[in-house]
Amino acid sequence: MRSVVYRIHTWLGMIVAIPVLAWASSGLLYAWPNTIEGGPVANIEAAKVVITPGEAMARANRFAGRQLPTTALTLLMREGKPVYQAIGGMGADSLLIDAGTGVISTTPPSGPLTRYFRQAHFYFFAGSWQVPLLILFAALACASAVSGIYLNLKLWLRKRV
Repeated sequence: MRSVVYRIHTWLGMIVAIPVLAWASSGLLYAWPNTIEGGPVANIEAAKVVITPGEAMARANRFAGRQLPTTALTLLMREGKPVYQAIGGMGADSLLIDAGTGVISTTPPSGPLTRYFRQAHFYFFAGSWQVPLLILFAALACASAVSGIYLNLKLWLRKRV
């Protein structure tokens, strides 16, 4: 039994390692906005924010002509103005909704490094399989962790006897 679990654990580790590494490294780089987007991080000027997050989402849906499956709505400063960045439903692109006027624009074309990290982090390449793929990799990672715990406990209990 232990050798079967060991083999399964080894294969799960190899299968899960690549997507988890891509996801984790891209997430780590998203912690430093200058690394991915470039430019300084500015404080949001609350007095300039007129549009609510709900209103920004509604405007984004009207702009797209459909209900967007938005996965993130972030308020940030761009070019001295507060804007909401709506991510999801537009592929690797996102929408920028001016928080003062409500004017919507698409994000400017990003560089190759930014495109790579967005693909790796949000799994945009998977299209409609994005969520099932994330669930599958999460389940495989959990199975790998559980089998590793099992093997470690077996080893630990064997050493104690």
